[in-house]
Amino acid sequence: MSRIGKLAVAVPEGVNVQLDGQNVAVKGPKGELTMVLMNDVVATMEGDAISVQPRDQSKRSRIMWGMQRTLVNNLIKGVSEGFKVELEINGVGYRASVQGKTLTLQLGFSHDIKFDIPDGIEIKCRRPTLIEVTGIDRQKVGQAAAKIRGYRKPEPYKGKGIKYIDEYIFRKEGKKK
Repeated sequence: MSRIGKLAVAVPEGVNVQLDGQNVAVKGPKGELTMVLMNDVVATMEGDAISVQPRDQSKRSRIMWGMQRTLVNNLIKGVSEGFKVELEINGVGYRASVQGKTLTLQLGFSHDIKFDIPDGIEIKCRRPTLIEVTGIDRQKVGQAAAKIRGYRKPEPYKGKGIKYIDEYIFRKEGKKK
């Protein structure tokens, strides 16, 4: 039995949930999100909570049960609180800035890197070395942050590059004489 799947997803005040068969539509103060549940699970509204149950006892239904419950939870959390990922830039001369819908990164290459900010995502640079990616869709926020990090991943010798704010970089010792 799925330990995550059997927990009901609480619906906070100000969030409106519509269940129509396999379609889940969530509307809250930050925006609106929809998703289609897999045919292997069934979602029901029970008071101020959504319960996700497997349709039958097949292996595939039990596999998808916990994941589908987590995706519904992400919808509700996204429209009520939103998601945020912070990236830190380390390196001499490395910096970032936002102009309109474009993030400009200077990462030691011969050219600046221009990253077009996707719809539904907001990027702020509080300092030239701190990037904050926010939005209501967890998948889009994580994908945008991973794409930005991918331009210059942190290296293990000096720690230069773009890293998540809570990421630990395993440092290596350089070569010896």
